[in-house]
Amino acid sequence: MKTRITVMIALLSSCAILVGQNTPQIKTVPIKETSPASGKQMFAEYCASCHGKEGKGDGPAAAALKTPPSNLTTLSARNKGSFPGLRVSQAIEGDGATIAHGSREMPVWGQVFYTNETKSTVKLRVVNLTEYVKTLQAK
Repeated sequence: MKTRITVMIALLSSCAILVGQNTPQIKTVPIKETSPASGKQMFAEYCASCHGKEGKGDGPAAAALKTPPSNLTTLSARNKGSFPGLRVSQAIEGDGATIAHGSREMPVWGQVFYTNETKSTVKLRVVNLTEYVKTLQAK
């Protein structure tokens, strides 16, 4: 079960930049399995390649995307000082018609997680990843 989710996540998201011919390209690469209890670890494995280690939208894969990744450190500022936790959770899980990612280039992690994990484990992942993104907000 763990192997299948790792493979599916690797197929959907983990990115590396191949520099050649002056055109950055994204290549899917395997990623490590993460703990559903660690938002920081999940962010590093699933989000940082595009959003950057600090969530500023400057990850190594960002230049190769059609739509630039969001600067996650300004979510609260763009929401009148209130962290939009529900919108962030929906973007991660893929609930509703969230348009925050434009063309939806961002993987919908909920669908990947639900493939091989219980609903409660998926909810734990989404909550902890959302809470970690909250810690990235500019002061």
